Amino acid sequence: MKTKNLQQLIAQTEIHIECWKQFNYFVGIARGKKFGPEDETRFLELKSIIIQDLELIFSSIEVAAPSKEDILTLIGHAPSLRYLSEMGEGDLRAIENHWHKIYIDWHSILGQIKVQQRARESKSLFGWKK
Repeated sequence: MKTKNLQQLIAQTEIHIECWKQFNYFVGIARGKKFGPEDETRFLELKSIIIQDLELIFSSIEVAAPSKEDILTLIGHAPSLRYLSEMGEGDLRAIENHWHKIYIDWHSILGQIKVQQRARESKSLFGWKK
Protein backbone atom coordinates (compact mmCIF):
# COMPACT_ATOMS: atom_id res chain seq x y z
CA MET A 1 0.00 0.00 0.00
CA LYS A 2 1.34 3.46 -0.89
CA THR A 3 2.22 5.96 1.82
CA LYS A 4 -0.59 8.30 0.74
CA ASN A 5 -3.08 5.43 0.92
CA LEU A 6 -1.82 4.54 4.40
CA GLN A 7 -2.29 8.14 5.52
CA GLN A 8 -5.84 8.13 4.15
CA LEU A 9 -6.56 4.80 5.84
CA ILE A 10 -5.22 6.10 9.15
CA ALA A 11 -7.45 9.18 8.89
CA GLN A 12 -10.48 7.05 7.96
CA THR A 13 -9.85 4.66 10.87
CA GLU A 14 -9.46 7.56 13.31
CA ILE A 15 -12.79 8.99 12.12
CA HIS A 16 -14.35 5.54 12.50
CA ILE A 17 -13.08 5.31 16.08
CA GLU A 18 -14.65 8.71 16.81
CA CYS A 19 -17.95 7.32 15.51
CA TRP A 20 -17.58 4.41 17.93
CA LYS A 21 -17.14 6.90 20.77
CA GLN A 22 -20.37 8.61 19.70
CA PHE A 23 -22.15 5.25 19.60
CA ASN A 24 -21.23 4.72 23.25
CA TYR A 25 -22.40 8.25 24.07
CA PHE A 26 -25.80 7.42 22.61
CA VAL A 27 -26.01 4.21 24.65
CA GLY A 28 -25.44 6.40 27.70
CA ILE A 29 -28.21 8.84 26.86
CA ALA A 30 -30.55 5.93 26.14
CA ARG A 31 -29.76 4.53 29.58
CA GLY A 32 -30.61 7.91 31.12
CA LYS A 33 -33.76 8.12 29.00
CA LYS A 34 -32.81 11.69 28.04
CA PHE A 35 -33.19 11.86 24.30
CA GLY A 36 -35.56 13.27 21.74
CA PRO A 37 -36.47 12.75 18.09
CA GLU A 38 -33.35 14.61 16.90
CA ASP A 39 -31.17 12.25 18.93
CA GLU A 40 -32.94 9.26 17.38
CA THR A 41 -32.22 10.67 13.91
CA ARG A 42 -28.56 11.35 14.73
CA PHE A 43 -28.21 7.83 16.16
CA LEU A 44 -29.60 6.30 12.99
CA GLU A 45 -27.28 8.45 10.86
CA LEU A 46 -24.32 7.49 13.03
CA LYS A 47 -25.04 3.79 12.57
CA SER A 48 -25.19 4.34 8.79
CA ILE A 49 -21.81 6.06 8.85
CA ILE A 50 -20.31 3.26 10.96
CA ILE A 51 -21.49 0.59 8.50
CA GLN A 52 -20.33 2.55 5.44
CA ASP A 53 -16.91 3.25 6.99
CA LEU A 54 -16.66 -0.38 7.93
CA GLU A 55 -17.00 -1.37 4.28
CA LEU A 56 -14.41 1.21 3.20
CA ILE A 57 -11.86 0.09 5.77
CA PHE A 58 -12.45 -3.63 5.21
CA SER A 59 -12.03 -3.16 1.45
CA SER A 60 -8.61 -1.56 2.07
CA ILE A 61 -7.07 -4.00 4.54
CA GLU A 62 -7.57 -7.48 5.87
CA VAL A 63 -8.99 -7.29 9.39
CA ALA A 64 -9.10 -10.29 11.71
CA ALA A 65 -10.90 -8.56 14.57
CA PRO A 66 -13.39 -7.11 14.86
CA SER A 67 -15.25 -9.19 12.36
CA LYS A 68 -17.91 -7.64 10.17
CA GLU A 69 -20.45 -10.02 11.69
CA ASP A 70 -19.48 -8.94 15.21
CA ILE A 71 -20.04 -5.28 14.34
CA LEU A 72 -23.28 -5.93 12.47
CA THR A 73 -24.55 -7.93 15.44
CA LEU A 74 -23.89 -5.06 17.83
CA ILE A 75 -25.48 -2.50 15.51
CA GLY A 76 -28.44 -4.84 15.04
CA HIS A 77 -28.97 -5.09 18.80
CA ALA A 78 -29.33 -1.30 18.97
CA PRO A 79 -32.07 -0.45 16.47
CA SER A 80 -33.06 2.78 18.22
CA LEU A 81 -32.48 4.82 21.35
CA ARG A 82 -36.02 4.02 22.45
CA TYR A 83 -35.27 0.30 22.15
CA LEU A 84 -32.05 0.70 24.13
CA SER A 85 -33.83 2.76 26.80
CA GLU A 86 -36.29 -0.09 27.35
CA MET A 87 -33.54 -2.69 27.86
CA GLY A 88 -32.69 -3.98 31.28
CA GLU A 89 -29.42 -3.03 32.93
CA GLY A 90 -27.86 -6.43 32.19
CA ASP A 91 -28.62 -6.12 28.48
CA LEU A 92 -27.20 -2.60 28.37
CA ARG A 93 -24.03 -3.80 30.06
CA ALA A 94 -23.75 -6.56 27.47
CA ILE A 95 -24.06 -3.95 24.70
CA GLU A 96 -21.38 -1.82 26.39
CA ASN A 97 -19.05 -4.81 26.81
CA HIS A 98 -19.53 -5.77 23.17
CA TRP A 99 -18.91 -2.13 22.16
CA HIS A 100 -15.75 -1.96 24.28
CA LYS A 101 -14.27 -5.08 22.71
CA ILE A 102 -14.83 -3.69 19.22
CA TYR A 103 -13.50 -0.27 20.27
CA ILE A 104 -10.26 -1.86 21.54
CA ASP A 105 -9.98 -3.93 18.35
CA TRP A 106 -10.21 -0.74 16.26
CA HIS A 107 -7.39 0.85 18.25
CA SER A 108 -5.30 -2.25 17.63
CA ILE A 109 -5.97 -2.01 13.89
CA LEU A 110 -5.05 1.68 13.92
CA GLY A 111 -1.78 0.82 15.65
CA GLN A 112 -1.00 -1.85 13.06
CA ILE A 113 -1.61 0.60 10.20
CA LYS A 114 0.66 3.17 11.86
CA VAL A 115 3.39 0.52 12.18
CA GLN A 116 3.12 -0.09 8.43
CA GLN A 117 3.33 3.65 7.80
CA ARG A 118 6.45 4.04 9.97
CA ALA A 119 8.10 1.07 8.31
CA ARG A 120 7.44 2.59 4.89
CA GLU A 121 8.72 5.99 6.04
CA SER A 122 11.91 4.48 7.47
CA LYS A 123 12.54 2.67 4.19
CA SER A 124 12.21 5.93 2.27
CA LEU A 125 14.58 7.67 4.71
CA PHE A 126 17.28 5.15 3.90
CA GLY A 127 16.67 5.44 0.17
CA TRP A 128 14.87 2.15 -0.18
CA LYS A 129 12.10 1.70 -2.67
CA LYS A 130 8.72 3.14 -1.66
